Amino acid sequence: MNIVARVQGIILKPAEEWQKIKAESTSVGELYKSYILILAAIPAVAQFIGSMLIGASVPVRGVVRASFSWALGRAVVSYIFSLAMVYVLALIIKALAPNFSSQPDLVGAMKLAAYSMTPYFVAGILYIIPFLSWLVLLAGLYGLYVLYLGFKGGLMGTPPDKVMGYFILTLVVEIVLGVVVSLIMGGIFSAGALYRGF
Repeated sequence: MNIVARVQGIILKPAEEWQKIKAESTSVGELYKSYILILAAIPAVAQFIGSMLIGASVPVRGVVRASFSWALGRAVVSYIFSLAMVYVLALIIKALAPNFSSQPDLVGAMKLAAYSMTPYFVAGILYIIPFLSWLVLLAGLYGLYVLYLGFKGGLMGTPPDKVMGYFILTLVVEIVLGVVVSLIMGGIFSAGALYRGF
């Protein structure tokens, strides 16, 4: 797989790219090795650089930069959580499939979970400049549209009249997963730790 062409396709022409993806034979391991491990590193590395070199503007204190160990620790944990979240989302998509007359195919579910995260992963480069991080959220929202097109494109063999319900339930689950991961990350790396320079 040409990773650059895949990224361009999924961002610029997602409906067409899903048809190519649907026809491809792959495995969960291959998806991780050739795609997810590489792209998930973008936001983690950008957060590391941004928090350590650029810093964040904090009222009263001014610009606060993270220490090397804090920034590295957060980047590593963020990377691991991203990898895990893709897999958990795929498991949930697979588990929900029978409720929507769809095929409970783990590889198809992994394709949906992994490739729909592409806009977020790529936009994660903006974490280098912390005040642009809101743009990463917008890219994540576009990723939800990409996910919808994947369901509509038949990756799970979902009947057309059940696509919207399947997508909405998956969307709710993905939002809950995101909130849980954010809370865990916030608990591990509190603002107080950043102020102390840990």
